[in-house]
Amino acid sequence: QLRIRESGGGLVQPGGSLTLSCKASGFTDGFGGIGWFRQVPGKGRVGVACITGDGITTKYADSVKGRFTISKDNGDNTVTLSMNSLNTEDTGIYYCSEVAGSRGRSGLECYLAARNPNWGQGLQVTVSS
Repeated sequence: QLRIRESGGGLVQPGGSLTLSCKASGFTDGFGGIGWFRQVPGKGRVGVACITGDGITTKYADSVKGRFTISKDNGDNTVTLSMNSLNTEDTGIYYCSEVAGSRGRSGLECYLAARNPNWGQGLQVTVSS
């Protein structure tokens, strides 16, 4: 299973920004994709964004497109989620996980589906005035 160390999160007013970081090791497949998932009380985890192991290709949930940016430092295998223009619907606990991936003609792909998740405690993100 993936070993992860998550950091970041907190309380911010609507329209503000926060950054989440995930340092990962021990991938279970050759694609190395990492994603962030959000969970709100009473609901399951939902994929927010993912990035391929080579850090080239990204994918976002429709609700965060244009506001969130996922990036990767291949040197130390740290994935960062930069969240801007936050609104109250972004509130939740955010988790980092390995995600499903594939390799096509255009390169690696990632999917907003956790693969062999080893869920940590997650990071609380609260957007409130």
